[in-house]
Amino acid sequence: MDRRAISLLALAHITDDVNQSFLPALLPLLVAERHLSYAAAATLVLGQAMSSSVVQPAIGYLADKRPMPWLVGVGLLLAGGGIAGIGFMPTYALIFACALISGLGVAMFHPEAARFANLAAGSRKASGMRWFAVGGNIGFATGPAFATIALATYGITGTSLAAIPVAVMAVLLLREARRFHTLLPKEKSAKAKAAAPDDWSGFLRLGGYITVRSMAYIGLVSFIPLYFVHVVGVAPWIANLVLTAYLIAGIGGTIVGGALADRHGRREVIFASMGLSFVMVLAFATFTNGVGLAAIVAGFILAPVLGFVMNGAQAASIVLAQEYLPNRLGMASGLTLGLAVSIGGMFTPVLGTIGDHWGLHASLLAIGALTALSLALALTMPHPATRRALLVARAAA
Repeated sequence: MDRRAISLLALAHITDDVNQSFLPALLPLLVAERHLSYAAAATLVLGQAMSSSVVQPAIGYLADKRPMPWLVGVGLLLAGGGIAGIGFMPTYALIFACALISGLGVAMFHPEAARFANLAAGSRKASGMRWFAVGGNIGFATGPAFATIALATYGITGTSLAAIPVAVMAVLLLREARRFHTLLPKEKSAKAKAAAPDDWSGFLRLGGYITVRSMAYIGLVSFIPLYFVHVVGVAPWIANLVLTAYLIAGIGGTIVGGALADRHGRREVIFASMGLSFVMVLAFATFTNGVGLAAIVAGFILAPVLGFVMNGAQAASIVLAQEYLPNRLGMASGLTLGLAVSIGGMFTPVLGTIGDHWGLHASLLAIGALTALSLALALTMPHPATRRALLVARAAA
């Protein structure tokens, strides 16, 4: 394992994903100072997410044709630069353009960064990828806090601080671009590609699992605070502490799950993660369904366990996607880190509709059903080596 490369990419992932959660924390100030409607403000988040998710597979496809390690640094600059510019834009059109630029930067970063994390990991793919994935978890979890400090200190122009960490990391990564290029394997011959064919069937099944799992994960991030405020009856800051416990424990789950995936298998870790997640969502919904100290204590105990097991398969999922498409590492990374996750996030309004009609407890039960469905989809995924042998045999027949 190239620990230097893995460390740089993990740190870069932190600075990149801070910008994805910085924007939602900025919305209240934009509404107050730029007089945006709630719909217009929410559209900024959608624009950033869509420009990131839709473009990622295309960038991965192009990078598979011609690897471009410099994209990692340039992507960081755009991701942070777009957010930094929002605070200085006088019109909504320019603000929206900055959000799109930030999303484009995120899209440029992920496929190539995940490819080089895979190559730098050597034979311990999941163990290396877990640190890259953890970087994203930390960045996403700390983005709102970073935004709060920046905006409280400098007002809306505090967005400029978003450019600092990405600029530092971009310089370091651009200086390392030539070294990253040495990690690339030699161009495969047609014979070598035939011996390691891409398994699109297995990859699409994995994509289905990731999409549904994302519906459950993002649903929990969105509804845990609402649930504790409106069902358990606590103050918003206590509800946010429960969510924080869920997110921080998820970082530990990613670290442990990556090591277990190298030792026991990618699919096996995914099966265990989703099976335990199903049990824990039901336990969470059962023991927090009420007002009082018991429900609060149960939330603080069960939320970290739920976050840990839910994130346990994150590194395994990325590596498995790359193993299904060994000749298209960039596209595999772009599709799993971008499109599938974003499609999963679009399901959140459905969970909200369930909550409006039947209550937030019903939304939690629906999330439990999603974890069960994701497990069912995961169980259909073939073992990469076995499937590859079958594909080779078919091609030779």
